[in-house]
Amino acid sequence: MNLQRIEQGLSSIVAEASFIFRIENTTDHEKALDLMDQLIEDYAKHEPLIDLLCISIEKYENSAHEFLIFNQGLSQINSGISTLAILMEQHNLNTTDFENEIGGKSLVSMILNEKRSLNLSHIRKLSERFHVSPQLFI
Repeated sequence: MNLQRIEQGLSSIVAEASFIFRIENTTDHEKALDLMDQLIEDYAKHEPLIDLLCISIEKYENSAHEFLIFNQGLSQINSGISTLAILMEQHNLNTTDFENEIGGKSLVSMILNEKRSLNLSHIRKLSERFHVSPQLFI
């Protein structure tokens, strides 16, 4: 291992694209996302750089003020209900289509509006109907 060559390589990267190591602002973030788009076209070739860039992007998006409200909203979403809503949309279903899995239209509506929760029986039946893991509804 040649430390001098490593230092020269790092200096070149920092001069060209310091955001790979640390994203400081929205401009850096946009550059990082643009570079990521280019890198993933040949994922196998660029995997180490993609991994490094992912860390910087994730760290920035988890701490930047402009993502604060979005991240707070994500943390409050009930993933089970979101999964059900997405499946309903994908399969063109409405609240009356779950008599066998959940019950009547009003109960389905209450669940979708987070006034009631999916129980284990609902989750088992929904996972069987849609051929997905029960974990998606938890």
